[in-house]
Amino acid sequence: MSSSSTTVTRREPPDLGALLRKRKAEDELASRPRFIPKAERLRLEAEKSAKEEEERKRRQAESHHKNGDQRPPAAPSAFTNAPGPIPTGPKAMRSNEADNRRNGVNGNRPPQVNKRGTEKNGNTGAESDDEAERKARYMGPDVNQSTFSAKKKRRRATDKKFNFDWDPDDDTSRPSDPRYAERLEPAFKLGGYDDQMTDEIIRRKAEAIRRSDPEFGEERARQLLEQHERAKKAAERNGLGKHWSEKKLSEMKERDWRIFKEDFGISTKGGAIPNPMRNWNESGLPKRLLDIIHKVGYDEPTPIQRAAIPIALQARDLIGVAVTGSGKTAAFLLPLLVYISELPPLTEFTKNDGPYALILAPTRELVQQIEAEARKFATPLGFTVVSIVGGHALEEQAFSLRNGAEIIVATPGRLVDCIERRVLVLTQCCYVIMDEADRMIDQGFEEPLTKILDALPVTNEKPDTEDAENAQLMSRYVGGRDRYRQTMMYTATMPPTVEKIAKKYLRRPAIVTIGNAGEAVDTVEQRVEFINGEDKRKRRLQEILNSGQFQPPIIVFVNIKRNCDAVARDIKAMGFSAVTLHGSKTQEQREAALASLRNGQTDILVATDLAGRGIDVPDVSLVVNFNMATNIESYTHRIGRTGRAGKSGVAITFLGNEDTDVLYDLKQIISKSSISKVPEELRRHEAAQSKPVRGMRKTEESAGFGGKGAQW
Repeated sequence: MSSSSTTVTRREPPDLGALLRKRKAEDELASRPRFIPKAERLRLEAEKSAKEEEERKRRQAESHHKNGDQRPPAAPSAFTNAPGPIPTGPKAMRSNEADNRRNGVNGNRPPQVNKRGTEKNGNTGAESDDEAERKARYMGPDVNQSTFSAKKKRRRATDKKFNFDWDPDDDTSRPSDPRYAERLEPAFKLGGYDDQMTDEIIRRKAEAIRRSDPEFGEERARQLLEQHERAKKAAERNGLGKHWSEKKLSEMKERDWRIFKEDFGISTKGGAIPNPMRNWNESGLPKRLLDIIHKVGYDEPTPIQRAAIPIALQARDLIGVAVTGSGKTAAFLLPLLVYISELPPLTEFTKNDGPYALILAPTRELVQQIEAEARKFATPLGFTVVSIVGGHALEEQAFSLRNGAEIIVATPGRLVDCIERRVLVLTQCCYVIMDEADRMIDQGFEEPLTKILDALPVTNEKPDTEDAENAQLMSRYVGGRDRYRQTMMYTATMPPTVEKIAKKYLRRPAIVTIGNAGEAVDTVEQRVEFINGEDKRKRRLQEILNSGQFQPPIIVFVNIKRNCDAVARDIKAMGFSAVTLHGSKTQEQREAALASLRNGQTDILVATDLAGRGIDVPDVSLVVNFNMATNIESYTHRIGRTGRAGKSGVAITFLGNEDTDVLYDLKQIISKSSISKVPEELRRHEAAQSKPVRGMRKTEESAGFGGKGAQW
């Protein structure tokens, strides 16, 4: 045999044990109960019933064919499937009645439906038509069927309840009805005569009256036209159809001034208060000063400027209550410049008698900000403005006063030092302005503020009578060249201590309130987040800064000085540039920090409440309260660093367990904002449900007056 011959493979016999095991497994699987869905069970039962019925009919037909019976097969018995004899007697009568019902009145009745809404036939496994017929034939019709309806029961249960909702079916107007196609609006509305009520519409209405009323329609139409003409003439005569912005100043009525004040949120109290100014040209300011205003870029006056400037120009004492960032600086600077321009110029003899005007502010930064703003207007008019603040040598400030100054801007502490050391006297000061008065009281400046006001001359004090409200009497000179002292106080809130000072040193003041005192400005969206722990807050701060939603400059507030540098270091580690501002910084460091933030060299400022008042950094997009302020007034001023000059801003506040004392006030102030929403966690917090009763709390930053200015 050759090597290329094929190899024959032997066929192995099947394994008998494996076959038996396989057969046993199949038998066990077949013997197990198998779950059959209901629909499948019904289908199998229907098929089985159909097969049995066909088999029964087939056997019955074969039986009749075998016996030679030509009669139709009898109906099956109601109890057996076998054929039965035709019934006679009463049962037959019932059967005939059932046949009549089937073939007569109800011959075309629809198939019966069971409670589940399925048809009672063989296809659903329920009663078939033949079974129903047999049942009716032998048992009679069903007379005790239930008529219960859950829908009817619900309707009966709700019929007695009064529904407060509007039912659209109750609307009797039909927009498609031609009678409602042309509905006329009333000729008079809240704002006055409506210009849209044209003569053509009135004529069409008069014509419709003529057609609908042949007897009296002509007279009614004539009266309608005459009434329309009278209304037009009255509206033109009273100017009701024009907005106040479209009227001349001489056409303004009391009603127009009321609407004007409502538009700008102006509220005034006091006797003989003049109307606000609508624009700069109607302000009564000198033309030279108006030219400077337009050159500086003040296009439209703010609400506090509209209301306060006309009052101040009448030599009235004034209390201005307005939210931060509302333009209060120009509101008191412009009348001040008009006041001192009417006084004789300073000479070599009078320059040592002190300034004509004194402006007090709580912080060095605010003083320097007011000084810069005042020089924009005072320098072109030939007036000198000097600031006196802590942090600079007293000799340097005395050197600045050597040639005299018409206006001095100062912090209370350093000004008291100058008065006590005879560097400065206030012999001829007749104009005093206290800016951020509530903040000065909070910082412990009540005592130095009282010393300064007591150092003013008393010969030119206003009388505490109705004469203090007379502009002509108060504008006169007292004793030859002096004028009555004019005192103004600007504040964002009115605590009792500020009211006490106002009652003591102001004479019959006019009170101007813009918006609601103590509330945040409506251009700031306030957000709060409950985050406990410094590390979690730093991670959340990093997420906010990296989100790209907010552009620099950004201000981050903390409560204590030592946290400023720590948070600033972490921000620098995140890749952002940051500077700090707190009470331990020198004056040069403070000025450098603010300058770098304003000119765009630095992205983020980390500060204490020192930067919460009066600091004006343009275009701040975001304020983050890394630590919540200890009182709601400080919180209001913090978030007021953004959303200034009509621009929008966002304030995000981190809250923790240590802030329970201010949660109630915080919820109230957020709920009053039109663009902010109170989060659910704050709304439901236990501490936010009622105002807590607590004493005054002092923080590390709120050190009182220490003799040389506040220790910020």
